[in-house]
Order: sequence, then structure tokens, then C-alpha cells
Amino acid sequence: MESRGRRRVWLLGAVLLFAAGAVLMFTGQGDTPPAEEKDVAFPRRMRGEDVARAEKRRTWVMPAVVDAGVAAPVKPRDPLLAALPRGPGHTAVVIEANALRYSPVGELLMDCLLRDGGKNLEQFKAMSGVDPLKDLDRLVITDEGVILSGDFSKAKYQELLGERVASDHGPGARVYEPGDTTFTLPDGGTRRGRMDTSVGTWNDQMLVFGKSPDSVKTVLDRMDGRGVEDGPPLLDENSTYGEMYGVLAVEQLARLLGPEQAELAQRLTDVAQNVELHLDTSGDVAMVANVTGLDAEKMTDLGKSLGGALSMARMKAQAEGKEDLAQLLDFAKVRPDGSSFKLELAVPLATIQEQLAWCRTERQAAEHAKPAP
Repeated sequence: MESRGRRRVWLLGAVLLFAAGAVLMFTGQGDTPPAEEKDVAFPRRMRGEDVARAEKRRTWVMPAVVDAGVAAPVKPRDPLLAALPRGPGHTAVVIEANALRYSPVGELLMDCLLRDGGKNLEQFKAMSGVDPLKDLDRLVITDEGVILSGDFSKAKYQELLGERVASDHGPGARVYEPGDTTFTLPDGGTRRGRMDTSVGTWNDQMLVFGKSPDSVKTVLDRMDGRGVEDGPPLLDENSTYGEMYGVLAVEQLARLLGPEQAELAQRLTDVAQNVELHLDTSGDVAMVANVTGLDAEKMTDLGKSLGGALSMARMKAQAEGKEDLAQLLDFAKVRPDGSSFKLELAVPLATIQEQLAWCRTERQAAEHAKPAP
């Protein structure tokens, strides 16, 4: 029972790591010794594959702005970046679902998600017309809702959203209001349910989920240049590197410090302005959080305090015999740089492979138990 409990903690930790980008408190009581110190490739800049990926996504030409009868030239851009919130205080974290899927850690997570032999996945595909392992390209979590991008040309919108009030909203866009829905099940039956979120569709390439029709329309308007918000989107093309990246509101990062670090969390909220996050899963799972502010002296002091807190947490974990957590904190570093500092954390791939090995065992058992076709 204790072993299964540790497994659940590690599985939950792995999923949250990719969904939120900063959940790093693995609390298992593993028996394995810490891995030897080694160099970790931290995501600090665009790589060749990141540049090629960004160039390929410049597919959307926003309607031209006419000034004094002359249309301003418009360059193609990534429609997903255009849809992101604007201005300070917002959160937008992009998960490169396709890239993550084929990374070493992604393969491990697939074992965990398909422990039933893929039964739930097949049911979802039959009901929705979407294969998330093939059709989903990116998933974006924002403080406004969720955005999915990919190939949704086979999505069964009529079956999934047909009874809800809907209206067109610009070229290729449609907005569905909250309401009751009848789901068609794989066995031919039906099931009624209610969806309290609004849904927007755009050119079979994007799905937008928001709290209200107006919030969905705001996202769609940004892509067509109809938004009233000032400033550029939270992320520009030069920041789209890693298997996960984005901007966290400072308050979100402060919450992760926990009640024991309330004073440090308050200082972070008072001094820092922006947190840009990047996660690389091509080998060891490595994360860089670039925290920026206006006052260089205060930011330097804040970085030193955070580094001291990490050192104290590491010593405490070692003293309490929490080897997994101590190993995680061995790779934690704070690197000051004027009015900013970089917080670096890593989880060795070998550690994750060992802790999630049970997922593959259960998946293989479920697949062997399938009846012959």
C-alpha cells in the first residue's frame, strides 16, 4: 500500500509539472540514492528546432489596418500567439503537446495515461472525432480559460455542441454558449449533460474554452485585430522554446512557496514584475524561470533570499530522509543577473523512469488482457 501511495504521488507530480510548469514538491520516500551530479541542458534560448517550428506556424495574416486610405503591410504570424492575453498580471502557459508526446518523459506519461490499455482514449476518439495523440498540437492554460490548437477538421461539433445556442463571430469563427448537450456514446447510446463553459471554434484549427461567450469572443477578436487591449501578446515568437513555456503572474509563483515562506512570497509579489517559464523534456526534465523587476538591488536581494530558502529546504529534506526531494533540490539554483534572476530546477530522467516504471507494467498487463479482435 505504501509503495502504491508513493507511485500516485510521483504520477500526480509528473502531470502537474507539465500542466502548471512549477509544481516541484515530490514527497515520496524513495529507497534509491541520489543520482551523481552531472550537467543538465537548461532551456535558456531558442534552438534550431524551435526556430523551424516557429517559422512553420506563421500562417495567419491579420486583416490589414487602413490608415488614410492606405493599408498597412501585415506579416504572417502565429494565430495562437495573437490570441494570448495582453498586459501585465496575466498568465499564459503553452504546452507543446505534440513535442512532449514524443519526448522521453512524454513516453512515460503515455504509459501512465494508457494504463487501461487505451480504452478511454478510444471512447473519446469515437465520441469526439478527435485523436488527442495525433490531432492536438498545443494546449494553452491562461487565466481566461483554455485554448487548444491542432487539426480539428474531423471534430464532431454537431454531436458534441449541437443543442447549444451558437452564432458566427467573424470569418471562420463560431461561439457556443453554455447549455445542455446530448453526447453520443461509442455503443450508439446517448447521455445528456450540461457544459457551463462557452466554446469557440476557429478555422478547424483552434478551440477556445472560456467562462462566458464574451470571454471567448475576446480571444477570437485578438486574432482579427479587433481587440481593445493595449500592448503586445504575453509571448512573442522568440520566447517559444522548450516543450512548455509561458508567463506566470507573479502571484501564481508566490503561492507555490507555501505558508512557511509567507514573508518571501510577499517580497516576491512586491518586487518582481514578470515570470517567464521554460521547460525542456528532451532529456532530463529541466526548468528555467526568469524573474524580472525594476529595482536591480531589490531583485538581487530577493534572488539571494530565494537561493537561501532552497538550500535550507535541501538540508531539511536530507535530515528527514526524503531522498527524492533532496535529489530534486540538488539541481536547484538561483542565478542573479542585474534586475532579474533565473531560477533553475531539474529532475533527472533516470529518476522519473524508475518512479513511473509501474505505469508501463500496468499498461502492458491491460493490453495483454484485451480480447482478441
